[in-house]
Amino acid sequence: MKKLISVLAIGLLILQSFTSGTNELTKEERAAGSAYLKETRDYFVEHVKGLSDAQLDFKAGPDKWTIRQCMEHIAKSESFIYTVMEKSLKAAANPDKKGDMKFSDEMIKTALLDRTKKGQAPEPIQPHGEFKTVGEATDMFIKERNIHISYIETTNDNLRDHLTPHPFFGMIDAYQWILLMSGHTKRHTLQIEEIMAAPGFPKN
Repeated sequence: MKKLISVLAIGLLILQSFTSGTNELTKEERAAGSAYLKETRDYFVEHVKGLSDAQLDFKAGPDKWTIRQCMEHIAKSESFIYTVMEKSLKAAANPDKKGDMKFSDEMIKTALLDRTKKGQAPEPIQPHGEFKTVGEATDMFIKERNIHISYIETTNDNLRDHLTPHPFFGMIDAYQWILLMSGHTKRHTLQIEEIMAAPGFPKN
């Protein structure tokens, strides 16, 4: 009997080795996701530190956003994009859709930084002056971003098998939505750089 129990126990361990963790992120994916979230967070925060009201409200053109508007958009987008990712996880896993994917992780990150291609932000994340101060915008962004960093570093969710469509990238998985959220922050920080480089931008 003891021998039979031992055999069954060994068999169970072997079965677990094949089934447990197979849907979790790899160490490399987890580390890369966390690093990109931190990199783009710090890149944004450093760019807007110590700006004057004149700099924050400077418009490079009548149809251009100000830095203040970019900041609001970045802050509001953090939870908006993350919510899309969460909804994809609540739906049934659909790994059969992986054949429809056209963008790799790196392709998404690269495409987001191409500022020659523009898009219209959805109404909920367009800037409407909802923050009383820029500190409110950055504080909300940092709080949300740090929560998302903690999530990617600890989650056991099956991010690669839950896919949902994006208007530009088509079908992407939940992990790529997090990369998109990070890259979106950098994309609009680059927009802030463009504003700072525009003729007439106040020196202080």
